[in-house]
Amino acid sequence: MRMDWDKLRTFYAVVQAGSFTQAGENLSLSQSAISRQILGLEESLHVSLFHRHPRGLIMTEQGEVLYTAVKEIFAKLAMTESLITENKEQPQGTLKVTTTVAFGALWLVPHLDAFMALYPDIKVDLILDDRELDLTRREADVGIRIIPSRSPELVQRKVMSYGLNIYAAQGYLKKRGVPDKLQDLKNHALISFSQGGGIHPVEDINWILSLGLPRGHFHEPYLSINNIQGIMIAIQKGIGIGVLPEYLVSILKEKAENTDEELIRILPEISTPQVQAYYVYPEELRNSKRIGVFRDFLIAKIAECNLVGTPS
Repeated sequence: MRMDWDKLRTFYAVVQAGSFTQAGENLSLSQSAISRQILGLEESLHVSLFHRHPRGLIMTEQGEVLYTAVKEIFAKLAMTESLITENKEQPQGTLKVTTTVAFGALWLVPHLDAFMALYPDIKVDLILDDRELDLTRREADVGIRIIPSRSPELVQRKVMSYGLNIYAAQGYLKKRGVPDKLQDLKNHALISFSQGGGIHPVEDINWILSLGLPRGHFHEPYLSINNIQGIMIAIQKGIGIGVLPEYLVSILKEKAENTDEELIRILPEISTPQVQAYYVYPEELRNSKRIGVFRDFLIAKIAECNLVGTPS
């Protein structure tokens, strides 16, 4: 049995789009043409690939098996195309970069214009997601991650180091006072990460809730949020005290207009967690020019912003 390549391409497009209609628009084909392609593929395999119902399409077990295989094929083809294109002297092609929502939106995006001006033939596709995308399956070409990789298929380099410190807004401290010792935190509104907040850079992300208390006891948070940007805004607006990455606070200080929203570090004498960030990419892209020039640009910008630890 031979599977038709066009039908596999259509199947992949349908899964990616979530509907025959959207897949048809993406491939410039009619919905009926898409439907015929999928039906033909199902007939050639003697299985159903989708459960069809009013709310949309859900893959059958056989459909999921086929999609896993087809996804890997398309990823390999995309990588091969990229490497062939890069045989030219100037780095060019699409560079798919993934990183966390906060770091990507607030720190990386403002610097991308400078990178694209240096390398106009590289098209950056930035994917902001607090989940870790699978680089080995080419969900992205490169990741900037706060958790080191354990995969032997990935190359990683430490590019950045920053602290997770305790902050409050000037306006909050005017109303509630400054906590001078750990025990004072029991009298303050503490903001924590809620459950399901994605991947965290340290195992105990809510370590602030145990400060100044006996082992096994915790402060009751005044507010819990599952996103670092939400926590940042809550602290900035004077809702309470919470933990933020140093790089976010540096960005806010550059843009601060309202003195009440200026962030002040609380209890600076205590030891706080340090986070390492890594530049990660598949081993097979080690010699990619796009990967190399973006890495060098990133390291230079991080050093310029005084965020760099000891690269390795």
